[in-house]
Amino acid sequence: MKSSIVAGVDIGGSHITAALINLTDRKILPGSQRRDTVNANGTAGEIVGGWASVIRDCFASHQLQSGRTGIAMPGPFDYNEGISLIKDQGKYRSLYGLNVKELLAEALNTDKADITFTNDAACFLQGELFSGVAKGYNTVFGITLGTGFGSAFAKEGRAVDADLWCMPFKNGIAEDYFSHGALVARYASVSGRHVSNVKELAELAETDEVAKEVFTELGINLGDLFLSVLRSTPAELIVIGGNISKAFNRFYPALKAVFQYHGLDIPVRVTQLGEHASLVGAASEWHNRKGTAIGR
Repeated sequence: MKSSIVAGVDIGGSHITAALINLTDRKILPGSQRRDTVNANGTAGEIVGGWASVIRDCFASHQLQSGRTGIAMPGPFDYNEGISLIKDQGKYRSLYGLNVKELLAEALNTDKADITFTNDAACFLQGELFSGVAKGYNTVFGITLGTGFGSAFAKEGRAVDADLWCMPFKNGIAEDYFSHGALVARYASVSGRHVSNVKELAELAETDEVAKEVFTELGINLGDLFLSVLRSTPAELIVIGGNISKAFNRFYPALKAVFQYHGLDIPVRVTQLGEHASLVGAASEWHNRKGTAIGR
């Protein structure tokens, strides 16, 4: 049983979340999830020490000292070697050029071979492939709509970062249209009124025509983006995650209309695992590694 337990970790710009995943039944162990804030502008010791504390607490929730750990990490990052290349993103500057894998292994008193790092956008889609809505599919395109715009492609069960946030789109780049800030700003520019977040905007869309139009525009823009991307990289399924995906029913009708107009018949599904997708995806890296013993 213990050999099938892996810690899945999601590193964000201001937080860390960790949970134990049973790779045999592909589920999170009840009571194992831990979350804490991180000072991304702290020293390397403070940052890595904070991460290690959460990971240790996660293992301790099921009376485990330590074990294999899969980490979803934002880039730029040398994922194989575990070296941070994050320099000008306003976060984790103190980690630049350091072997984070070695530092974390030392803080956890474990072997660095027991730690893997994987791109965070790829981890979202990998989680859905492993035990979510994309399980059983071969080629999948996934996006996350939140504070930023994440994207990943999967082929033969393996997800990789698509890095489409900066692709040219309309009068700017994709992230100018597909993020929390983009929707809030669009509503303000048309209505002259301010909303705090997309959740509030979705609630307003019940009666507010401008809010409805913002989500309609989002659906149309997503449809146009998908058409452009899928011309060169076909997919059997599209998966949408991130906080904005909670308003899926607000923008999906317009997206579907774009597909129908162009004769495109590809299913679009909202994430099944939600915020757990990256945790599961990061942990599943150990399942995907050749020769890994599961359930012994």
